[in-house]
Amino acid sequence: MADWVIGDVHGCWVTLQRLLERIRWDRDRDRLWLIGDLVNRGPRSLEVLRWAAGHPGVDAILGNHDLHVLARNAALVDAKAGDRLDEVLAADDHERLLDWLRRRPFLHRIGDTVLVHAGLLPQWGWVEASALAGSAGLHLEALLPRLARRPRPRWSAEATGDERLAAAISIFTRLRVVRADGRPKLSFTAAPESAPAGCRPWYETARLVAEGARAIFGHWAMMGFRREPGAVCIDSGCVYGGRLTAFRLDDDAAVHEPVAADEVAQVED
Repeated sequence: MADWVIGDVHGCWVTLQRLLERIRWDRDRDRLWLIGDLVNRGPRSLEVLRWAAGHPGVDAILGNHDLHVLARNAALVDAKAGDRLDEVLAADDHERLLDWLRRRPFLHRIGDTVLVHAGLLPQWGWVEASALAGSAGLHLEALLPRLARRPRPRWSAEATGDERLAAAISIFTRLRVVRADGRPKLSFTAAPESAPAGCRPWYETARLVAEGARAIFGHWAMMGFRREPGAVCIDSGCVYGGRLTAFRLDDDAAVHEPVAADEVAQVED
């Protein structure tokens, strides 16, 4: 039995199936986690959702594009440039699939490894982060309208109630770098080396890492697959012309599959 984590699939169904063949995934023995952003940008999100929801050994972390399809289904947001979600929303079984999706967690821990789609605030240890993630998941349906409004909710130590939980969700699903004082800078999307002066990747001074945990995350296509002290990014930019990455927790082996030619998106987010 092996524990695998796979990066941002983004509807790249053919690439995902090729990667599963490459790692010799055993559906009856192995456990598999998808790091979030199962859907959108790529052409076959419906197939990815049906496959993931249909396998007891497959689970997923919620990402920002997963939240986007839930918000679109609730008529809270309009389609964005590059959206490829119409097939999902029109499917006869879309409510069942999206109900499975909305019940996925924002965080999951396997031993000393923590899975999150994007990141955590450096000052959060596991106890605080897991409590926020659990409460946010329980109230996700009620929080979707706040997440859909602009400006996005901003984290502050004084925030309470839905505002606090919505801000935590934005961090779990969108964070890449923090400012020198630890405040999130959610608008940054480029490579870590291009971070504005005073900003740094969220994990570099993370309390979670200091506590002895390791974070595995996606969401950062411009970083690509990278091992750092206490953290591993497994978003290899598959849908943007890169690769889909599988990471085995048992021995830290990484396996990469180039994106299928017809699954490359035209718009990056």
